[in-house]
Amino acid sequence: MAITTFPDTRWLHLIAATAFLAASAPQAGLNAQGLEGPETQNKIIGSEVGQEETNTAVEAGKVTTAIERTRENIGAVRKTSKLDKVDIVFLTDAARTEGGLPPAIESKVEQHQEDIAELRDEIEANALLFNAIDSRRVQTEDVLAVEFDDPGKVVIYAAAKPPG
Repeated sequence: MAITTFPDTRWLHLIAATAFLAASAPQAGLNAQGLEGPETQNKIIGSEVGQEETNTAVEAGKVTTAIERTRENIGAVRKTSKLDKVDIVFLTDAARTEGGLPPAIESKVEQHQEDIAELRDEIEANALLFNAIDSRRVQTEDVLAVEFDDPGKVVIYAAAKPPG
């Protein structure tokens, strides 16, 4: 016994599906959110994001210590899902446009190159931290180190200039 499908039935299904998609399309644009507004960024990140501009001479000790602790901080980044505050420290004189890292920090970065690459991968995989740096337009390749100095707070050192 063969089952016959009437052509009208197929058209009815196609028309119903098209009508459903057409009716839901205008609302899809209303529900989309951009990352432009600070209120939206804070909702997505869920943490306060602060920033500071300094030069490597002022922060050299903290940056080199944080670089040396990269291996243990990778695990902390991997486990981080909630923070009260994310501070991004822009090392403005170490930006590529300013000539790059000073020799002492560059030497530490070279010594811990593989760990820093893994840290950057973990930051990209961590929605909270990635959105925090992205909200300040920091590229992951500019991240030198992270430091978990207080519970609920992380400092991210970046060889970059702030946006604007």
